[in-house]
Amino acid sequence: MIVLCGFSVSNYYNKVKLALLEKGLPFTEERVMTGSKDEATLAASPLAKIPFIRTEHGTLCESQAILDYLEAVCPQPALLPTDAWQAAKVRELIVFIDLHLELVARELYGKAFFGGDISESNAARVRRQLEKNIAGFKRLAKFAPFVAGDTFTQADCAAWASLPIIAMATKIVCGEDLLSAGGVDWTAYSRLVSERPAAQRVTADRKVDQEKMAAAKG
Repeated sequence: MIVLCGFSVSNYYNKVKLALLEKGLPFTEERVMTGSKDEATLAASPLAKIPFIRTEHGTLCESQAILDYLEAVCPQPALLPTDAWQAAKVRELIVFIDLHLELVARELYGKAFFGGDISESNAARVRRQLEKNIAGFKRLAKFAPFVAGDTFTQADCAAWASLPIIAMATKIVCGEDLLSAGGVDWTAYSRLVSERPAAQRVTADRKVDQEKMAAAKG
């Protein structure tokens, strides 16, 4: 059985968890915090990033590598189109979401969520880059009704997990939800995906973890 390692406040953890639930694959969860110095964790995830999975074959890190592995071992229900071109277009969207949107917005998370800070010049630089990248993402994304078209795919696992966090971080730090300002109607999309039983499970588990973390701090 697959063991999903990480914690349910992480958007990349939830990207993988949503895929596991959508596929109906049995799995258990092991709480591992990012940045761990534990040697067993570093052997599984050399940069101490989460999520990673434990399998009968060994461990595997990086969320997209995990999703592609899940697709290979459990082709149905499919989260990638069988057509090679359409599958490539889904992966293209995932790169935009993970690399050109989320990774750029991540520079704002310290101030937005963890009591850190960012200089005005750096915040302005991030804003400019995000505005450019959001415009590019809008050209690719279909939202018809799912991000890659009429079928739920891996791209939705990435988008549903990350778009709300990007929007929240930009609103807090930049004073404006840059996704909405850029013409990306992520709220209606998020509501649609949130109706899925798998997404409801992810949301419920995330809320429980958030409440536990808040109580520990208090």
